Amino acid sequence: MTMSDRQILDALDPEQREVAEALEGPVCVLAGAGTGKTRAITHRIAHGVRTGVYPPQCVLAVTFTTRAAGEMRTRLRALGAAGVQARTFHSAALRQLQYFWPTVVGGELPSIEAKKAPLVAAAASRVGVRPGQAEVRDLAAEIEWAKVSQIAPAAYARAAAAAGRTPPAGLDPAGMAELYGAYEDTKRSRGIIDMEDILLLTVGVLADSAEAAEQVRRQYRHFVVDEYQDVSPLQQRLLDLWLGDRHEVCVVGDPAQTIYSFAGATPDHLLGFSRQHPGAKVIRLTRNYRSTPEVIALANRVLVGATPADGPRTGNLRAQRPAGIAPSLQEYPDEEAEAAAVADRIATLREEGVPASQIAVLFRTNGQSLAYEQALADRGVPYLLRGGEKFFERPEVREARVRLRGAARSIEVGTDTDLEGGRGLVDTVRDVLASAGLSTTSDGARGAAAERAESLAALVRIAEELAVADPSATLATLVTELDTRAADAHVPVVEGVTLASLHAAKGLEWDVVFLVGLVEGMLPITYADTEEAVAEERRLFYVGLTRARDRLFLSWATARTPGGRGNRRPSRFLDGLVAVEAGPRRPARPKRERGKAITSCRVCGKTLVDAVARKLGRCTDCPSDYDEALLERLKEWRLARAREQSLPAYCVFTDATLQAIAEAEPADLRALGRIAGIGASKLERYGGDVLALCAGEPVGASSAAE
Repeated sequence: MTMSDRQILDALDPEQREVAEALEGPVCVLAGAGTGKTRAITHRIAHGVRTGVYPPQCVLAVTFTTRAAGEMRTRLRALGAAGVQARTFHSAALRQLQYFWPTVVGGELPSIEAKKAPLVAAAASRVGVRPGQAEVRDLAAEIEWAKVSQIAPAAYARAAAAAGRTPPAGLDPAGMAELYGAYEDTKRSRGIIDMEDILLLTVGVLADSAEAAEQVRRQYRHFVVDEYQDVSPLQQRLLDLWLGDRHEVCVVGDPAQTIYSFAGATPDHLLGFSRQHPGAKVIRLTRNYRSTPEVIALANRVLVGATPADGPRTGNLRAQRPAGIAPSLQEYPDEEAEAAAVADRIATLREEGVPASQIAVLFRTNGQSLAYEQALADRGVPYLLRGGEKFFERPEVREARVRLRGAARSIEVGTDTDLEGGRGLVDTVRDVLASAGLSTTSDGARGAAAERAESLAALVRIAEELAVADPSATLATLVTELDTRAADAHVPVVEGVTLASLHAAKGLEWDVVFLVGLVEGMLPITYADTEEAVAEERRLFYVGLTRARDRLFLSWATARTPGGRGNRRPSRFLDGLVAVEAGPRRPARPKRERGKAITSCRVCGKTLVDAVARKLGRCTDCPSDYDEALLERLKEWRLARAREQSLPAYCVFTDATLQAIAEAEPADLRALGRIAGIGASKLERYGGDVLALCAGEPVGASSAAE
């Protein structure tokens, strides 16, 4: 049942209601984390539609992700404003570009290539650069930054220097500019465009064609922009063209959640909104409905330590929920112990009744996920890496929707009376899926099989929700609901612990959040070497903290690996934040004697049989005692040699061999040659370099030893 206009307004707090009732003129909403910004702006739109101020077809709401746009459309439908357009910037621009291209430009719009990597690799080859797979991604990101910042290849070197950016893949600014130009040439020669071109070309069409711009402005007279702190210069240029000389725009954002400056986003437009739109109404939302007072107090204290580089703040959040459990900070001897403790705590929480889908483990980089994947898998805890953004694209979900659609048609035409029998919607759905061999229970399955079953179980949960909301709902009703959600990218909650980077967690929330790996060099990240970069890392930490509703666990490890040197320091953002609780520690292990042949584990004494274990001189599950700094130097050296020889890194030395070297710290070629996997040819080719690294000398200094 659709809400009345009175109910729409009465459902809001005083500040949210002020937003909803500000229907005209420029409006800037500074909305802190968990303050109900989406609720405020969707109720504003619905209020405008219900009162006749906004013709629904004349409203365009834009945001940054298909998930957010889908959620907005779902809410607007429930509020009786189904005709309003809610899209991402790219989706809205593409729609306009496809419409105007034949008449303004002529011919067919070039095909769109969503993935830059193949094009970047081809461009790199044209300029004589051979980047690795990870470097290709970095180069693609740098090109994306340049394009959304409206920087052409010829201007790249000067703009990158002004922005303090260091090009990836070891390129200097001139080399990056050349590769960027080759990338654009490669696209033109293939007759394709990329995602940024959608925005660039739309800007070009509207800037060059007064008729096209006027047609857009006649169509859309009221604009709402969500997450405005994340707009790029290119997106702002497009918004300016949509508006023309008008000021009928409402923007919503939070300067404290600006975490995408590396991709060209800037809060300058949000912070300067009143200058661009004189007389703008500014409303602050600070009542937090998401988190407990304890979590909010912690988040507020993090921002208290901010520097002027962080920029203006929305204001301290004010918790609206009852008191809860204080966040905790634990120190562990190594990352393996940290992951094991987190997994054990998660298993306990599930036993206490906390759903896996309401638990998240958040980290700074995706590379930190492996230890947590393994620890959770070892305990039989289901998990999802980076959530379920592609839910409706999963093969089992596509197949299930086809089966359900077919069953609904069979019931409608009366060809399948077995499905009618007066049973409820949920049982009918289960029967249809079971008859197609689509199981909704994992029955102890792990990995892909467990994820497949959980995806299908999520469909059953949608049926359960629909049956509760509408007891008369049929299979056809469910099919329509699934089609609508798929079109809106409205993803259901899947029963698994979410493992995600802090960037990927933005806009999401869970009952329980574990923030892990909070050490210097990781948060802030090592390459955050300017005041502005560190300020953004602080904001990233703040975003992670404010994802938690009820429980928040913080942790860090003094060493990377078991038995390693515990010389890491906790993140500076933790200073004075919360008392540290020491986690379990392992007893120190004596170092083995150098140069001695290894046939048994130096830790537990067992006979070594496995090849990797013999190489390491210990059982693979026994604690290690190598020099982490040496291992990092060895890996950097290996990468450089592999690039010189155009070889995969493992062809120089495997990870296990490098770790064995770091543990043995050989003093001469004889000792180095005793390590399994290092034969005469590798001794001759790499021995001098390895011994120099082990001795702490510059590479090449010990070449006479050969």
